[in-house]
Amino acid sequence: MTSPDASAVTGLPSAPRNRLVLIVYTSAIFVSALLLFSVQPLFTRMVLPRLGGSPAVWSVAMVFFQSLLLGGYAYAHFLMRLRNRMIPVAIHLVLLVIAWLTLPLSIASGWGEPPASGYAVWLLGLFAVSIGLPFFALAANNPLLQAWFVRTGHPNGPDPYFLYASSNIGSFLALLSYPVLLEPLFTLRTQNLIWTGGYGLLIVLIAACGALLLCSPASAAVDVLADDTDAPAPAWRLRARWIFLAAVPSGLLIAVTAHISTDVAAAPLLWVLPLSLYLLTWVLVFQSRPLLPHRWMLMAQPLAIAGVIVLLGIGGEQNLLLTLGGNLLFFFVIAMACHGELARTRPAAKYLTGFYVALSFGGMIGGLFAGLIAPFTFSWIAEYPILLALAALCRPSGGDERWSRWSSWYWLLLALLALVLIAPSWSDGKIMASLSGYRVWVIGAVAVLSASLALGLNANRWKIFATVVLALVLIRVYPADQGRVVTVRSFFGVHKIVVTPDGDYHVLMHGTTIHGAQKFRNADGTPVTGRPEPISYYHSDGGIGQAITAIRERKGGPLRVAVIGLGAGTLACASQPGETWKFFEIDQSMVDTARDPRYFTYIKNCAPDLKPVMGDARLTFAREPDGIYDLIIVDAYSSDAIPIHLATQEAMKIYKDKLAPQGVVLMHVSNRHLELASVIVGIAEANDLKSWVYSEDSNRDDEYIYATAVVVSAREEADIGRLASSDEWALTEADQDQRVWTDDYSNVLGAVYRRLRDGEQ
Repeated sequence: MTSPDASAVTGLPSAPRNRLVLIVYTSAIFVSALLLFSVQPLFTRMVLPRLGGSPAVWSVAMVFFQSLLLGGYAYAHFLMRLRNRMIPVAIHLVLLVIAWLTLPLSIASGWGEPPASGYAVWLLGLFAVSIGLPFFALAANNPLLQAWFVRTGHPNGPDPYFLYASSNIGSFLALLSYPVLLEPLFTLRTQNLIWTGGYGLLIVLIAACGALLLCSPASAAVDVLADDTDAPAPAWRLRARWIFLAAVPSGLLIAVTAHISTDVAAAPLLWVLPLSLYLLTWVLVFQSRPLLPHRWMLMAQPLAIAGVIVLLGIGGEQNLLLTLGGNLLFFFVIAMACHGELARTRPAAKYLTGFYVALSFGGMIGGLFAGLIAPFTFSWIAEYPILLALAALCRPSGGDERWSRWSSWYWLLLALLALVLIAPSWSDGKIMASLSGYRVWVIGAVAVLSASLALGLNANRWKIFATVVLALVLIRVYPADQGRVVTVRSFFGVHKIVVTPDGDYHVLMHGTTIHGAQKFRNADGTPVTGRPEPISYYHSDGGIGQAITAIRERKGGPLRVAVIGLGAGTLACASQPGETWKFFEIDQSMVDTARDPRYFTYIKNCAPDLKPVMGDARLTFAREPDGIYDLIIVDAYSSDAIPIHLATQEAMKIYKDKLAPQGVVLMHVSNRHLELASVIVGIAEANDLKSWVYSEDSNRDDEYIYATAVVVSAREEADIGRLASSDEWALTEADQDQRVWTDDYSNVLGAVYRRLRDGEQ
C-alpha cells in the first residue's frame, strides 16, 4: 500500500509513480540478470584454452558462480537487516563502482598456465581473482532490489516474487543469445566491451532504484510489511526442505550437462541448453498464474524419472536426437516439480532475503556435489542416477495411499523383486544371459513400476525412491556395453576401455566416441604377436596413414614428427626406426591408459621410452624450436568436443613456425556434429598455406576401421608428395563468406549448421 503523502515526496501522482517504480526496478533486475548469466559463457570461453577446451571447465565455472551467488545473497540479507535505508544503498553503489573499475574482464596476471594437477581448485582461484568482485556485486542485486521494491510502498510489494521471474527471463535470454547472437557476430574483445558498458548502465539503473527507495516515506515500508507482522518465521525443517529442493535440480543441472558431454555430444554449444532450461523453470514457477500448473508437473515428474531411467538403460548411441531431447525434456520436468515446490512454500515478503539465502545455499551444495565431489569420487557419471533417485524425495508428502491394505507388504515384495533380478548377476549362467537380452525391458518395467506407485497408488515418496534406486542399480547390473568395461575418470572426462566379448579387440571410448582400438586376437583365436598394426582412424589406407607415407616418401629419409594428442598410443606404431616422434598430451589418465599393457600395447611395443610432453598443447608446443618438424599431426578432433584454441589462425601460425622448410600440418577433423574441414582450410589460408581435404566414406567390412576426415596444409604443392595428384585429396580454397576463426572469434553454431546441411545433401 502507498502512504498518503508518497506522491508529495516524489512530485508524481500515485499511479504514474507506481508505474515508474515498476519499470525502473524491473529494468534493473532484467539488465542485472542479463549481465550475470552472459558473463559465465563469456569468461568461460576466455578460460577454455588454458585447459584444452574441457567441458569440466564449464562445470567448475557453474560451481564457482553458484557459490558466489550464495555470498551475494547473504550480503543482501545482511544489508537489509540494517534499519537505516540510506546505508545499504550507499554501500551497494560503492561496491558496484569499485567492481566496474576492474573491468573489462581479463584473466588475472599470474594465472597464465595451469598446474600439473588440481585443475578444479586452480580454476576456482582463477575465477575468484579475475571476476570475483564484479560477479559478487551482480549476485546480490536480485534479492536486494526485491527487498528495496517492497520498501518503496508499491502495491505489488507484499508479493515481489514476480520480479524473480523477470530476473530469470533475463538470465534465460542471456544464455540463449550467447551462442546464437553474441558468439557468431562479435569477437571476444567486443563482447567484453559490450558487457562492460552494460555494467555501467546497470549502475545507473540501481542508483535510480536507490533514489526511488529513499524518496519513499519510511511509513510506506511499514505499511507494506504490516500484513506480514503476524506471519510466523519459517521453521528450520522448512528451511532444510528449501535447501534440499534447491540442491537436487542444481546438482542435476551439472550432472545432465556432464552426461550430455560424455554420452551424447560434447559440443560447447550444448552446454548452455540445460542451464537455459533450468532458468526457464524459475521463470515459470514464480509467475502469478503459472503457464504449467504445479499439479501437472508433480504428475509428470515420476514419468520423467522413469523416462531418464529408460534412456540410461538404452544408452546414448541408439538415437542421438531422441536421447539428447529426452534428457533435456525430463530434466526440465523434474526441475519444474522441485522449483514448483519452492514457489508453493515460499514465505511472506518479510522473510524474502532469508528464503533466497536458503535457495542459493542449496544450489551451492548441489553444485559442489556434482561438479567437484563426484568427479573425484566416481569413475563414471554416478551423480546423475544418484540425484535422479533423490528427485523422487522432492515430492510432497501427499495424502493417504490407495490400496493401503496392500501397501504394507510393498517393502517385502520390492526386496524379493530385487533378489530375483540381481542374484543372477552373481553367476554367468543362462538366467543372466536371458535377462541381459531383455535388459531394457527389465529396467523399463521397474521404472514404470515406480511411476505407477506415484500416479496410481499415491504411494509414499520413500517407496517411490526405493523403486527408482532398484531400477538404477539394474542399469549397472546389466550394462549396455558388450564385453568387459573399465572406466577411467579425470578432469577431462570419462574414458571407457571396452574389451569385446570375444576378447579380439580393446577399444578406447569417450562416451559414445571411439578414440582408438587395438586387435589382440586373430580370427583363429590365437593372440596377436609382434608389432601392433594401427587400426581405427589410423589404418594405413586411411587419410592419416596415407599422409604419413607420402611425407616420408617425399623426404626420402626419417621423419621428425610432432603429435598433439596421444589417445591409445596408436600413432606410436606409425613410426619407423631412426625417426623422432614427440607426443603432446594434456590428460595424464590417458597416458596411464595407453601405457598399461592390460589395455593397449602400442607404446610398449613401438615406443617403450615414450615421454609425452604434458600440458595444453597450445602452451607447451609453442615452446618448441622453430623450423624443425617435417610433419605436425593435430589429433585433438576425434571426439565431438573440440579444443577451439587449437583451430584458430593464431594456432596455425604456431604450427607453421615449427615446420621444417618442406614441412606439413595434418589435422584430424572427424566429427559427428561439427563441420571443421572448412575451418582448417580458412585458418591455413590466413597463414599463406594451401590445403588438401581427404574425406573417406568407409564401406570396408573390417572391424574397427573407420572413415576419417583429414586436412593437410603446406606451403607448396610439392611438399605433400603424391597426395597432390591423388583423386582422394582435393585442393580446397577457403570460403570467402566464412569468417576465419581466431583466438578472439569462433562460431560453433555455424559448424553445427554446416554439418546438418551437408548431411541433407
